Amino acid sequence: MATSTIDAESILAIEIGSTLTRAALFDVVEGVYHFIASGSATSTVDAPFRDAGECVHLAIEDLQMLTGRRLLDEDSRIILPSKSDGSGVDRMAMTISAGPTLRVINAGLLDDVSLQSGKNLVATAKAKVVDSFGLSDVRATDEKIDAIIEAEPDLIVLTGGTQDGANRSVLKMVELTIMACRILPENSRPEVIFAGNRVLAKRVKEVLSKWFSVHAAPNVRPSIDLEDISPAEAVLTNVVTRIRRNQIGGLKDLGKASTSALTPAPQAFGRVVRFLSEIYNPNKGVLGVDVGASSTIVSAAVAGGLSNKVYHLGLGDSIKNILETFEPAEILQWVPLPVSDEELISYLWQKSISPASLPIDEPSMAIEQAVTRMILRNAMQEISAKRQETWEDEVSFEPILAGGAVLTNAPTPAQAMLMLLDGLQPVGISTIILDQNTLTASLGTIAAFNPILPVQVLESGAFLNLGTVICPVTKARFGTPVMNIRLEHENGLKETFSIKQGTVTALPLRLGETATIELDALRGTDIDPNGKRATKFKIVGGVCGAVIDARGRPIQLPKEAGRRRELLKRWQKSLENH
Repeated sequence: MATSTIDAESILAIEIGSTLTRAALFDVVEGVYHFIASGSATSTVDAPFRDAGECVHLAIEDLQMLTGRRLLDEDSRIILPSKSDGSGVDRMAMTISAGPTLRVINAGLLDDVSLQSGKNLVATAKAKVVDSFGLSDVRATDEKIDAIIEAEPDLIVLTGGTQDGANRSVLKMVELTIMACRILPENSRPEVIFAGNRVLAKRVKEVLSKWFSVHAAPNVRPSIDLEDISPAEAVLTNVVTRIRRNQIGGLKDLGKASTSALTPAPQAFGRVVRFLSEIYNPNKGVLGVDVGASSTIVSAAVAGGLSNKVYHLGLGDSIKNILETFEPAEILQWVPLPVSDEELISYLWQKSISPASLPIDEPSMAIEQAVTRMILRNAMQEISAKRQETWEDEVSFEPILAGGAVLTNAPTPAQAMLMLLDGLQPVGISTIILDQNTLTASLGTIAAFNPILPVQVLESGAFLNLGTVICPVTKARFGTPVMNIRLEHENGLKETFSIKQGTVTALPLRLGETATIELDALRGTDIDPNGKRATKFKIVGGVCGAVIDARGRPIQLPKEAGRRRELLKRWQKSLENH
């Protein structure tokens, strides 16, 4: 084992996904933690295996082949801790995003108060509210009981009552829950989280624990005008983990070898975003997005305050949700090729059958990238609404951390960059970082017992800097000059650029090259979302150089199909030619 000033240890990070399971190895090299390599295998959590152990074993075997390091013994068990001959690892961490979307009953009092807070809590996990019960619900008691039974919930979230607030109405919900769920077989009864009036917590738990596994959480609505779901989110994380262990074979045995508790990917991913928001510019937020096969995680944080949400939209088995959320025309507006509605729908259904399949031609690639743009745009519209409620000023993000196979497997970094710019439509000055090795969630899990490793890996080459993006906001007409740019390279070379509204421009900076950039905004153009105009500063090149996105916000696409496709091709060419 290497010696260093840190507590040197090797760590195996397992991430069990809906489509792929990955095994990543971290170790100390010259006194600093590094990402060594990762292996992968098709997930086996669904039929016919229905066991996570198989895909984990295959992923570790793949990692062994890549590194030449023996990680499994003769009986195919993980070697923990490491041996003097260099085999094995010192610790193991496990993250999971696989498993069906949990079905949740949301019960509270007022629709726009406790019920809304309960819904927001559920949205932080891979879970979906299938029915809600509140004071305004006019259904008869027997109808409510039938609805709960038919919903077959995995979880019931009970909220309601501010601190020391309503009692009687909350207890009626408890009675309804008991009447409905005691009819169910004992092994089919849902877990229950009570996150309401703290005065009732002990009593509710005593009453319900005769029938259910009950978990008390801090009140999500301590006062009528204050929502605080973060403490309850920690309880929800533990409950989701408990449910997953019962749903997916092999997790219990794997958990015995793990150093830390099995962590759902949304919470692990959000933990990294929150951490970054605490060390970067406190006047800006940090945004993280991960586009998966069955869901998309979006985490936004400002100075440690985190908003975490799981969207049931992805490029795999959640295609049905895609077609219910977006009209074909909305998706096709981002496809630079002539594709019909029927071709789009047919491809998406085929993709849902084989989520791990890769696009085989240009039209299918264009469709997947267009869907990604719509998923990200949908998420950002909700984030924008959240910002207006939570933060006093509009917040720009620095950095933006992005992951997901559709981005990391893009034919070129420029295509990944353009998907993110088109979908997220950031404003101001940001740096876009690509999680090319799918490490973010694993780092969040590891941070629970080794906070040094994530910091050092994030600062290493394991993440890819796509480039700094400057996205001014202006009301100027298309084709009008909105900014003059002067760029001075390290070798003294000076270049000037005139930026016009409606264009995407890649500045010629090599990866890692530092230059000085000076911006001169024209015609009332705002470079910073708060109205402060940046003038002169240092800039570091990414694989796409530095990008000026002067297309305005929101991006307006031509209605005429031929002109629109030509413009989409021109924007992509502008970045590809960097």
